[in-house]
Amino acid sequence: MTQEEKQPNEQQDTAAQTQQPDTAAQTQSRHERRKRHDRHSDTDHKVQELGEKLAEINDKYLRLYSEYENYRKRTTTEKADLIINGGKDMIKAILPVVDDLERALTAMPDTESAKEGVQLIYNKLINILAQKGLKPIEAKGTKFDENLHEAVTQFPAPDPAQKGLVIDVVEKGYYLNDKVLRYAKVVVAI
Repeated sequence: MTQEEKQPNEQQDTAAQTQQPDTAAQTQSRHERRKRHDRHSDTDHKVQELGEKLAEINDKYLRLYSEYENYRKRTTTEKADLIINGGKDMIKAILPVVDDLERALTAMPDTESAKEGVQLIYNKLINILAQKGLKPIEAKGTKFDENLHEAVTQFPAPDPAQKGLVIDVVEKGYYLNDKVLRYAKVVVAI
């Protein structure tokens, strides 16, 4: 090869060498940009996933908290009902004794001092039961109400104005904390 022939080849080699490092640098730069972009998209994707998980966990927490609050309110209400009506069975068992005391007071002659003693015991018992929420159902002379009264018998009304009214009480009815504990057994005028 002559000097002249070598010169264009050298120029081509030099140009090729200068182009190759530029191309390699560009390729490397593109790869780095892709890696950064991939890292950013991976990071964005992870942030989005974590945000969704956080929203899901927060939703579960709020639901669980609401369920707990409802449970707490319900149990508080149930406890209050138990406290208020806890003695219901005991009071119901005592009512026949109250009835017997009332009958004894009615049957005793007025002059005896024993009647005063029984009256004191009766008053004390009634006061204690009233403190626990027991109230008698006033039935005599009122209109018959199936929610408060139990009709034992019916009797012809002596006066047309008395139709449907309670004319006699066979057994007193009672409320316990404004709920019917025992229905009044009554005679109704028809």
